[in-house]
Amino acid sequence: MGAGHDHSAAVANAAHRHVGRLWAALALLAVFTVVQTVAAFRTGSLALLSDAGHMFTDVLGIGLALAAITATRRATTDPQRTFGLYRLEVLAALANAALLSGVAVYVLVEAARRIGDPPEVLTGPMLGVAVLGLLANVVAFGLLRKGAEESINLRGAYLEVLADLVGSVGVIAAALVIAFTGWWWVDPVVAVAIGVFILPRTWRLARAALRILVQAAPEHLQVTEVHDRLSAVPGVAEVHDLHLWTLTSGMEVASAHLTTTPGAEVATVLAAARTTLREEFHIEHATLQVEPGASAGVCGTIEW
Repeated sequence: MGAGHDHSAAVANAAHRHVGRLWAALALLAVFTVVQTVAAFRTGSLALLSDAGHMFTDVLGIGLALAAITATRRATTDPQRTFGLYRLEVLAALANAALLSGVAVYVLVEAARRIGDPPEVLTGPMLGVAVLGLLANVVAFGLLRKGAEESINLRGAYLEVLADLVGSVGVIAAALVIAFTGWWWVDPVVAVAIGVFILPRTWRLARAALRILVQAAPEHLQVTEVHDRLSAVPGVAEVHDLHLWTLTSGMEVASAHLTTTPGAEVATVLAAARTTLREEFHIEHATLQVEPGASAGVCGTIEW
């Protein structure tokens, strides 16, 4: 049995390194969520309300990210949680996707209702608040960008801020068009555009989270290829009971049974197999059961 911990520990601590940035982004976006919500109802702008809704999910998403980071940090000393609480990161990302999908669907339904009879909106306040929202999103985007490259949890919050940034640009454009043309229908159309923009990105995030939760093999790894490479390790006669899955962002895990050829040294086979997984597939945590050829069949039959 062998496990490499350096890379896994680095990934596990990735989100922790960005806690300060998360808190700064949370405070900034929480303030502007309130500002945009009040302004949306005062101006009657559905596009601004859509942007406020997305910003609210930004706040919830970052809050969930912080909660997951705190929980994983506290769980490391519990002997009953042998993998810690790293999966909370994935659950937070899935919750973010569900929240954002709900907001987008609501806006699409409301926009469809308004397009036929669009109400007037106050373009001056709408434009001013949208510009301030854009600035807030640019700052939050910069704060979260680095962490999003390392953690699916932070990636969820990052995608929400990115969508909200694009939404703010759309609201600004809508306010300017309405101010110069009086085309009130532009407001619900922009709201629809914001919803259509974010939904595919949200679904991709949800799909990635669900793949981890159902313990499917990582998309970038081919199980048959890993099997063949382990089978080619000197001293390995046969590979069975191979499993590949993702614990959390960047933490791929493997387990397998290796039957050795007669006379093969168990320690040598184990070291070579671990090196293959680490160097060729970037799998640092592997649990390998080495079975001398004379004991073939010792595993028995697994019913599930």
